[in-house]
Parts: sequence; C-alpha cells; structure tokens
Amino acid sequence: MRVVVTGATGNVGTSVVRALASDSAVHEVIGIARRPPGPEASIPDSVRHVCADITMDDLGPHFEGADAVVHLAWLFQPTHKPLVTWRGNVLGTLRVMEASTAAAVTAFVHASSIGAYSAAPPDGHAVDESWPTHSLPTAAYGREKAYVERLLDAFEREQPGRRVVRLRPAFVFQRAAATEQRRLFAGPFVPNAVARRGRLPFVPMPAGLRFQAVHADDLADAYRRAVVGEAVGAFNIAADPVIDADGLAAVLATRSVPVPRRVVRLAVAAAWHLHLVPADPALLDLFLQLPLLDCARARHELGWEPQRSAYDAIGELVDGVAAGAGGPTEPLAPDRFDRRMREIGSGVGQRC
Repeated sequence: MRVVVTGATGNVGTSVVRALASDSAVHEVIGIARRPPGPEASIPDSVRHVCADITMDDLGPHFEGADAVVHLAWLFQPTHKPLVTWRGNVLGTLRVMEASTAAAVTAFVHASSIGAYSAAPPDGHAVDESWPTHSLPTAAYGREKAYVERLLDAFEREQPGRRVVRLRPAFVFQRAAATEQRRLFAGPFVPNAVARRGRLPFVPMPAGLRFQAVHADDLADAYRRAVVGEAVGAFNIAADPVIDADGLAAVLATRSVPVPRRVVRLAVAAAWHLHLVPADPALLDLFLQLPLLDCARARHELGWEPQRSAYDAIGELVDGVAAGAGGPTEPLAPDRFDRRMREIGSGVGQRC
C-alpha cells in the first residue's frame, strides 16, 4: 500500500507515520506537512516527507497512486482569529477530499475527535459512535469538527465506492509532544516547572472534572488498523481508566481543590482576553461538557487494545512538560519562544 498522511509531523502524525512504516502491508508513506522534518530526524526508508500546505498547494502529485489517505492536519490556534482555523480545518479538509477523489484513493481515514460530540447525557453514561456530533458551536474547535463530520457524511454518500473511516479519540498525549501542547493550550507564561511532580501544594480544578486520554502510539495503532483493514465508519478511541480531579492530582503528586466551574471560566476568559493564554473560554466550556467514550466498537471491529493506561499517557505529558521535552520535528520542537510564539499567533508557521 501507498499511504498519504497529512499533518505528518505533529503529535499524532509522527506516531502514525512510524506505525504505518512498521507494517509490512505498507510499502510507502508520504508525509505532508508545512514544516517537514529536518536532517536530524530519523526517517525510515519507506517514508518520504514533502512540504505542502493543504489550504493552497497542489496536492494532486502527492496523492497520485495512493491507496489510502490519513487526514490529520488541524490548526488549534489562533483562537483569536477563527477565520484562520476555519480556512485551515474546514476548507483544508475539503481540498484533501477533492484531491483524494481526483486521485481515486480508495480509503479515506479522518481525524475526528471527542470534541465533535454533543454534550454528555444527563446521567453521564459512556456514549457509543451513534451519539450526535453537533458539538458546542460557540467553540471554534468543536464547531469545525462538527462541520467536518457533515462533510464526511456527504463524502460517503457521494463516493459509495470509497471506504471512509473516522476516528474520534479522547485527549492524546506523549512525552515528545508535551512542550507543544503546553504552548498551544497554556501559553508562554506558564513555566514548565509547575508540572514537576510534588512542586505544588494543591491544584484548583473545576468541580466534577472527568476526562479520558490515550497515548499517541496507541492511537497510531488504531489508525494503522483502519488503513490496512476493511473497517468503515466511526470509532471511539480512549484508554482506561477515566481520570477525575483526584486522579489528576495524584499524577501531579499533590491534592485537588474543587473550584466552581463559573469561577474557572471567568479566570480563563480574563487571561484569554488579555492574551495571556491561547485557550479560549469556549474551549473550556466544550471540555467540561464532553461525554465519556464507549470504545467497544474499536476493540471488536478493529481489534484495537491500548498498551498504555490513561494515567501512563498523562504521566508522560506531565513529566515531559516539566523537562521541557520535545520531538525531532518543528511542531514538536522544544521552546524557542520568540520565533515559535509569533508563528502560533499568526497561524501559519515557517514553510520550506
């Protein structure tokens, strides 16, 4: 198989490229990114990286002869400029779909998200893939993920001969992406040292906090299985157990102090409006209303089973942030604040 991966140098993309390159059914992986890896990165012989922006460059030559496309490219920032993320995430996805159609690619595997789902049910039970995907429209991330779900619905109807798969993972962590995720969601004014285990006497957390996580390498295995297998449709992806405030505090070797959600939102809103943090209050609203995921379908139909617990995944994030850890690609690189924060703020980044 020849597989094209967009967003190949990010948190999920680097793991997906490795997973595909390790599968004997895949003879070539084409990694597409605005900032391909430099010469210091270790790249398998079967992987070829190309520099392209899905919003403006001609994707046709890169898609020719491909058997599958894994579409991972996604902009989280800038939240102060929603038209930038809309252009990258929605219009960019449309261009990837069009290029896939023109190249007659037979399998399209898309990175959806838990963030596409509507609010959790009142009783808090875990939802399967039939739960509505209307998200929270006030949050750009959720609005865009939900809109792309509608694009995928139309894509499936219009292309009945194409195998369309959507993975809806929970929060995805790995050590190499720790500094990138701190940059994207906490910003430059939160020092790495606050994540050092036992550093803080207590951590204020929103009342009723519960969430799920998965390690990037385990998610990558789900993508690999979706590519080389015959699966179609949507799959929830998350590891056990569910993490609550006390569990997160235990990872940080501290104790949690519950804070009313309204108070947390006011603090985040103030910091966002002052450009002190990049994550906006609507993203917090989305996070706090997310459902829990029932992942039985992925286990039964993909044969997927995570090798790391949710605590393993978030533990890597915490230790990685504390150490200032990064990866060998530009998106995952350790902090270079003056240049990288300008790139994040503009929503473009350096291209070769």
